[in-house]
Amino acid sequence: MFVALLLNVILRYAFGAGITWAYEIHALLLPWLVGGGIVIAAARGRNIAINLLPNFLRERARLRLLLVIELAILAICISVLWSSQPILKAAQFQNLSTLGIKQIWGYASLIYAFAGMALIAIADILILLSGGNIGDDDPSHASLS
Repeated sequence: MFVALLLNVILRYAFGAGITWAYEIHALLLPWLVGGGIVIAAARGRNIAINLLPNFLRERARLRLLLVIELAILAICISVLWSSQPILKAAQFQNLSTLGIKQIWGYASLIYAFAGMALIAIADILILLSGGNIGDDDPSHASLS
C-alpha cells in the first residue's frame, strides 16, 4: 500500500497524473491490516493494557476484575457486530469507482476483528473460570527480539 501511494505521489508530481487505483486500495487493505493486528495482539496478550490495578489486588479480587473486563470486551464486541449490520448491508451495493470492487470486502474486516476479539474474550473467560491465568507476567516472554 505504501509503495503504491508513494509511487502515485511521485507520478502525480512528475507527470501530472498518477495511478488511479492507488487511492482506493487502502480502503480495502488497511482495515484488514488493522483488524488482523488487533486480533493477533489480543491472542498473544500483547495489546495495550494497564496492569497496575490487577497487580495490586488479591487473587480473588483480581479474578473478579479480570472477569468483568473480559465480559465488557465481549459486550462491546457483540454490540459493534450488531450495530454494524446496516453499514454492512449498505456496503454490499457500493462499488469502488476505479477498482469496481464492492466495498463490503473492506468492511468485512470489521466482522473478522470484532468476532475474533469476542472469541478471544470467551476463551479468556473460560480460562479464568477454570482457574487459569490469562496474563503472562514474565517480561522475557514479551520481547519480540
